[in-house]
Amino acid sequence: MLATSLSRLRLVGLLEGVSYLLLLGVAMPLKYVLGEPLAVRYVGMAHGILFVLYLLAMVPVALDFRWSLKTVALGVLASILPAGPFVFDAKVLKKMATPRA
Repeated sequence: MLATSLSRLRLVGLLEGVSYLLLLGVAMPLKYVLGEPLAVRYVGMAHGILFVLYLLAMVPVALDFRWSLKTVALGVLASILPAGPFVFDAKVLKKMATPRA
């Protein structure tokens, strides 16, 4: 599954998207509603690492597939928005992964 730069980007995107949703939907409410900040520390750290890995994993894919500046900008924007990596994967990356007839 991780043989290509595209498959690695898709996996890291999935993990980054899940970590972002966990941070916003679970860890932040635990901190601000229940006064338990520990979840934000660990989930936030994991998300930060995955965010950087997602951006780094995007570089070889952008070079291999000769992405336009617009596609690169959409990928970066996707990394900032909640559920953005899922949408970017479905709209852009999945189409690149399927062989053309």
